[in-house]
Amino acid sequence: MFAVEVSEAKGGIQEWKEEEKEKEEEAAERTPMGEEVPNSPRTLLSLRGKARMGIPMEVKLELHPLQNRWALWFFKNDRSRAWQDNLHLVTKVDSVEDFWALYSHIQLASKLSSGCDYALFKDGIEPMWEDSRNKRGGRWLVSLAKQQRHIELDRLWLETLLCLIGESFEEHSREVCGAVVNIRTKGDKIAVWTREAENQAGVLHIGRVYKERLGLSPKTIIGYQAHADTATKSNSLAKNKFVV
Repeated sequence: MFAVEVSEAKGGIQEWKEEEKEKEEEAAERTPMGEEVPNSPRTLLSLRGKARMGIPMEVKLELHPLQNRWALWFFKNDRSRAWQDNLHLVTKVDSVEDFWALYSHIQLASKLSSGCDYALFKDGIEPMWEDSRNKRGGRWLVSLAKQQRHIELDRLWLETLLCLIGESFEEHSREVCGAVVNIRTKGDKIAVWTREAENQAGVLHIGRVYKERLGLSPKTIIGYQAHADTATKSNSLAKNKFVV
């Protein structure tokens, strides 16, 4: 069943050309001509175009390594199976080119069926509370209304992925474990997981940068929930430890 889902997921990226062209132009205005900032939004987006040209990996002169290796996971809910049996490791990436090649050949989050998740986590960390590197942490949670799935979801999820692989949280990026997008009938969710809920300075820095990168309105409030609290309560009852 998983192989069928992945096969159905394959396809191009059709919805982002104009938006990313604007991003590249804006980034070009902020960066001196000819200067390439490693893993900056401008560099990541420009390398995406190169990766989509389909040049065989063996003839590429240079790959642009990521600071961390990242693993993509796929979850499809099947209540007849144990939760862990529904979670599948898709692949791992450690260069910008590999990331864009992967992203270009999987289904957009908005096209997944209800009950499915994507998760991108640092290699060695599994996307579950029980993992030793997650259990003391928490998550910044962005909840979307049902009608936002086909308007905002894919943009917000892609921006989340770029924040992760681009180490956008500066020295606090080491606190980041990964991110998850949940596709649900009542409304989708995107969350960035961090490893230590009590690290207030790091958590708040990540939250502020993340909110800005998503382009959310200053009036929009996003909350941070500790996994220890979420694990003992339903999501609707879990209290926000921090908000930005």
